[in-house]
Amino acid sequence: QVQLVESGGGLVQPGGSLRLSCAASGRTFSSYAMGWFRQAPGKEREFVARISRSGGSTAYADSVKGRFTISRDNTKNTVYLQLNSLKPEDTANYYCAASVGPVGGAYDYWGQGTQVTVSS
Repeated sequence: QVQLVESGGGLVQPGGSLRLSCAASGRTFSSYAMGWFRQAPGKEREFVARISRSGGSTAYADSVKGRFTISRDNTKNTVYLQLNSLKPEDTANYYCAASVGPVGGAYDYWGQGTQVTVSS
């Protein structure tokens, strides 16, 4: 089992940047594929980005491609999401998730989320 704790959210102006972090407990972090999701008020949770166990493979939602970058540091048990060129529509609670199955499959563990608000 793994526990996930997100951090790095906040209030940022349009066009600004943030870096979200997700710290995982346990010694088997490298055995999990990781993903980031977000949920805006009144909307369903949506996929943002995912990364393979080694970090060699990534995928993004079309809405964030070219602006967001997912990465991981298995020595620090942490996955990151760099958010650039932020737009008001990026406002949401951002969650990280861990999967014991194949990349792109279902996620087994979820964090509590960190709020990102993009507003002038």
